[in-house]
Amino acid sequence: MQNFLSIYVHWPFCLSKCPYCDFNSHVTAQVDHVSWLKSYEQELDYFADYLRGKYIRSIFFGGGTPSLMEPFVVEGVINKIAQLGTIDDHTEITLETNPTSFETDKFKVFRSAGINRVSIGVQSLIAEDLKKLGRQHNAKQAINTIETARKLFPRISFDLIYAREGQTLEAWQEELKIAMKHASGHISLYQLTIEKGTPFYKLFQEGNLILPNSDQAADMYEWTNNYLESYGYSRYEISNYAIANHESRHNLAYWYYDNYLGIGPGAHSRITTNNTTSMMMWHRPEKWLQSVANQGHGIQSETKLSQEQVSEEIIMMGLRLKNGFKIEELEKKTGLPLSSILNMPVVEYYQSLGLIVLAENHIFFTDKGLILHSYLVPRLLAKTKISKGANT
Repeated sequence: MQNFLSIYVHWPFCLSKCPYCDFNSHVTAQVDHVSWLKSYEQELDYFADYLRGKYIRSIFFGGGTPSLMEPFVVEGVINKIAQLGTIDDHTEITLETNPTSFETDKFKVFRSAGINRVSIGVQSLIAEDLKKLGRQHNAKQAINTIETARKLFPRISFDLIYAREGQTLEAWQEELKIAMKHASGHISLYQLTIEKGTPFYKLFQEGNLILPNSDQAADMYEWTNNYLESYGYSRYEISNYAIANHESRHNLAYWYYDNYLGIGPGAHSRITTNNTTSMMMWHRPEKWLQSVANQGHGIQSETKLSQEQVSEEIIMMGLRLKNGFKIEELEKKTGLPLSSILNMPVVEYYQSLGLIVLAENHIFFTDKGLILHSYLVPRLLAKTKISKGANT
């Protein structure tokens, strides 16, 4: 059993709902921050026996827009975790924020509360595109926020979205060149995806949202990799780039399939003791609050995962990493040999196409394979044969 743990804290509220977002986020006029802190503390107390004796490697305040929280809530949650587990100067404590969600003074208070890393949702530096994406800030605010964060926090990151409506390779190149002048160790670059249930999905289905085609998006992806390498940034995961020692330790816990506990509405957990258990909290904020008040926790479902489910999740998450995963660790965690998890003829076929590498004790996607991750992984797991004339 792992003696370390990562903790995710979900804050479900935003100033407005972005048209591309399918996260568990809600817009509300008023929030009782004192009650929310009490509920977070109650749910953490419910897991006290599990937290006791654990070293907390990372805490991540996500959302929603956690920078809308009053700093005393953040500090209270961190203090409660420190009472139950072990936190030290090496614990990564991240707060997601938007350029409109705070002022410099509030940032300073978050730093005093214990935050040592911020992740800033910039998404674009183009005024027209920020409006299309439903963002509430402008490019100047975004850059000012990044520069303020650099002065106050030991580590920062910010996000951009590419392959947006009407975007050309040349336009993306210019935008990223500006962004990299302000980068400070880590940057996340996501290709715009259309998620069901979002306003963008409806526009896309109706033909009113035209995105760059797959070849154009691939050109952006490949150029981005080469350009960031020239800055000393390594792509350690499909969408994440960092210089050495600036990788997101919290997100690595997901990708390495380490134990993590999620508290707050809609939060997920993966805990391995004798078995691997998946937990999900109630999504609706009011339902979660009611459940915590009545039962001490907001757990909606708790499921023991089979060996096959664990192996599939390890492969899905591990192959997001540039270095993939160690085969011996997969077999140790699942108790299954690789040959019973993966369709080895399919692995060999994709290896012949230069999409995946199976070498000694490692398996990982090549640069060409990483961009096809969501297409390739289900086929690697499938037990059916693949036609060598198949379209990859």
